[in-house]
Amino acid sequence: MFRFAFALCAMAFPMDLFAQTHGLSPYAGLESREIKSLSEVDLEDLRLGRGWGLALAAELNGVPGPAHLLELEAELDLDAGQVAAIEDIFAAMQAEAQEAGERFIAAEAAIESAFRDGGMTPDALRALIDTSAAARAELRFIHLSRHVETPPLLTADQIARYNDLRGYGAADPCDAVPGGHDAGMWRRHNGCDG
Repeated sequence: MFRFAFALCAMAFPMDLFAQTHGLSPYAGLESREIKSLSEVDLEDLRLGRGWGLALAAELNGVPGPAHLLELEAELDLDAGQVAAIEDIFAAMQAEAQEAGERFIAAEAAIESAFRDGGMTPDALRALIDTSAAARAELRFIHLSRHVETPPLLTADQIARYNDLRGYGAADPCDAVPGGHDAGMWRRHNGCDG
């Protein structure tokens, strides 16, 4: 009798687990987005020329970018010449990033439209994805290249101070979110919640 009850429980457990894991999709609700692959925050960031996390390879390897350098101007004791040069880099980056961001949004909107309209073919999909990928690559280049331009303007001490102020090199990046970062994005990029 005990074996029968145990077997019955063992068979019921996987069914209960199956029922619990096949509920709503984590994407439920996203179907109402104008462009399904981009949130309203994504669209705003792209249109304003924000970094969108595209320069993390530089930023998290100790290569400062212009936006955050300007935010930390006083703490880094930047002189007027440094500030003027960094402002020029930032202005050019932002203008180019806004244009590239619009191209990326348009490419993603074209993919969205093609799926909405139906009749997608593999060749058409490849062309649409290639266009989107090229726009995203250009956007990433714009942001990363400005991280390449800023270090020659700084002293080694300013770069070290920048990285310290931003919280890089700390034992656990999840312990404190550096100033200037979106807390949710910081935690997601650093695997803090998973």
